[in-house]
Amino acid sequence: MMEYVGATGVEVSFTDVPINPNIDFHFLLSFAIDANTDGEYQNGVFSPYWEPSLTPDSVASIKKQYPNVKALTSLCGWSLDNSILRWYNPKDPEAWIENAVDSLSSIIKTYHLDGIDIDYENFPNNDTTFAYCIGEVITKLKNQCVITVASIAPYYKTVSHYIDLFSRYSGVIDYVNHQFYTDRVKTPPGFLQAFQLRAGQFDREKLLPSYEVNGRGIQGDSFFSSLELLQNNGFTVNGVMIWSGDDSKSDGYYYETKSQEFLLNSTRI
Repeated sequence: MMEYVGATGVEVSFTDVPINPNIDFHFLLSFAIDANTDGEYQNGVFSPYWEPSLTPDSVASIKKQYPNVKALTSLCGWSLDNSILRWYNPKDPEAWIENAVDSLSSIIKTYHLDGIDIDYENFPNNDTTFAYCIGEVITKLKNQCVITVASIAPYYKTVSHYIDLFSRYSGVIDYVNHQFYTDRVKTPPGFLQAFQLRAGQFDREKLLPSYEVNGRGIQGDSFFSSLELLQNNGFTVNGVMIWSGDDSKSDGYYYETKSQEFLLNSTRI
């Protein structure tokens, strides 16, 4: 189970989220960004910008309470205040990688995190460095035992950049949190078709169906009908990604609860 939290300014608490102790539950703190508050890029020096209620002590506490919980930081996201964020082809990739490893290591240790999620969503037309820089950062953090898990979050406009990254560094990438809601499919058959496409571009065993609460794409219980349809067509549903815990707070975390029930029942089949 993957759950983004902390990106929208809503005060959220890990303890509010229903967590099934028999499901691997990953919180993705959103976001760590290598830019300052004016949107000026910092050459790989990342800082945490998620909701302040998600403190280091709260991360440590929820992990102690639930040994099945892990926490990751998601990198970048769409925007910071009024600044649209993008991959910017660092002039010195090696310096960017070194800065990123150092700054992320500090954040990860401070917040008791287990991994990173990659969510760059805007790219220049001449992107030449993303796959190498990000792949090397993940590799170095894993080799140094700073993280144990890494995921990537492509969507339909960015999929080519992430295919390049995954094709070169799939061995250090554990999950693909494709944002299926950006494909804007509205029916279970459409969701199946979209999943089949992305399963051919990435590793079907690492690909997670995703849901946006009160947002785009398939909505309501049709999402769970889509998961059943995936299973009926030979796909193993290895997890679910939800955007986001901030939005789920107002409806009592219905989709988190039902997703975990689905996953638990699937493992018993």
